[in-house]
Amino acid sequence: MAAGFAVVAGSREPERVALKADLRVVGFEAAAAQFENATHLVSTAPPSAAGDPVLARYAEAIAAAPQLGWIGYLSSTSIYGDRAGAVVDEQTPPLPTSERGRARLAAERAWIAAAGGRPLDLFRAAGIYGPGRSAFDQLRAGNARRILAPGHVFCRIHRDDIVRAVQTAMQTPGACGRVFNLADEEPAESARVLEEAARLLGIPPPPAISLAEAWPGLSAMARSFWQERRRISSELTRATLGLHWRYPNFRVGLASILAEELGEG
Repeated sequence: MAAGFAVVAGSREPERVALKADLRVVGFEAAAAQFENATHLVSTAPPSAAGDPVLARYAEAIAAAPQLGWIGYLSSTSIYGDRAGAVVDEQTPPLPTSERGRARLAAERAWIAAAGGRPLDLFRAAGIYGPGRSAFDQLRAGNARRILAPGHVFCRIHRDDIVRAVQTAMQTPGACGRVFNLADEEPAESARVLEEAARLLGIPPPPAISLAEAWPGLSAMARSFWQERRRISSELTRATLGLHWRYPNFRVGLASILAEELGEG
């Protein structure tokens, strides 16, 4: 909105979306009329077993949208699959090894087809964190688990850097199917992130346990994360968009989140 866009948000529960009062929010099933005047479309809805929910409901409206000039789809780095800790970049062919990775790849391909040649960007996001969605919240809730798995790193990206990348891309459209990796510059073990968050809060970190000890209590979703190892490079993304991440590592990101929560930033 600050960049001059008139924004309409769609939600399955619009009455629960706490957004700016001057931002229109419409129910997901009642959004058909919005495509008539839409110039840009950003989809953040994850796929289900039945496929992409936005395309299932609005593929025809998207195809017929007379002014739509750019589409952005928020995907996931899970499409790269398990690479035994190797580095993958924007030019690495997808090779998903999990069901959610395969669903994401199918959704990407469906969006490319639905775009009909319009500029469409695929944003493959690593683990997303930010205010209200960070290690601080896990520690405060008492459900943080400090799992020690030496050398098993995860990639992550701050919410605000996702926003900057998406907005920059939509204002500099390119060919259909551009790929952008959204991951910061320092993959890290999950235990290190919890330890830093605990240090910033001035509390001891949770007791350390091994991955083998934690495994029986992990959900199927959590296990799928731990079964994959890869390092995500976003160098080409940053060069193409002319960006430097505001939060290039988890330490900078966590410090910023805490400052924001305390009203200091």
